[in-house]
Amino acid sequence: MAVHIAPAQVTDILQVLADHPRYWGERDLRGLHLLALVQEFGETCLVARSDDGILGYLIGFVTPGGTGYVHLIATRDDARGSGLGRELYGAFTEAARRQGAVRLKAITSLGNKGSVAFHRSLGFEVNVEADYNGPGEDRVVFSRAVG
Repeated sequence: MAVHIAPAQVTDILQVLADHPRYWGERDLRGLHLLALVQEFGETCLVARSDDGILGYLIGFVTPGGTGYVHLIATRDDARGSGLGRELYGAFTEAARRQGAVRLKAITSLGNKGSVAFHRSLGFEVNVEADYNGPGEDRVVFSRAVG
């Protein structure tokens, strides 16, 4: 099955939201799917599509200081373990590099062991930052050079 990675459209994210549990299981992260990010940073918001629909997606942007920030990345339940997340990160890295990014960054909650393992496998440094998202809201912060 051929997979094509392309810039996301708002309709793609609406489709993902309609099928949210296939990407996120029991975790309700619908509130993090900010359509304005897709509207304003379309070149760095990506979907991986096959004949079977959207298999995965990444919502990210490049900051004025040169950081390619990945806000969300997910693969559909039947596409996990296929390397698709790695492919999405590769496509994002290239898009971010074209916009001047020199480093990549992402965050997750402390208990998200799958995300920590995935980002480590991609060569990210992993640090816990206290109060990252406000008092008592510690986060795991991933960072690495674009390379």
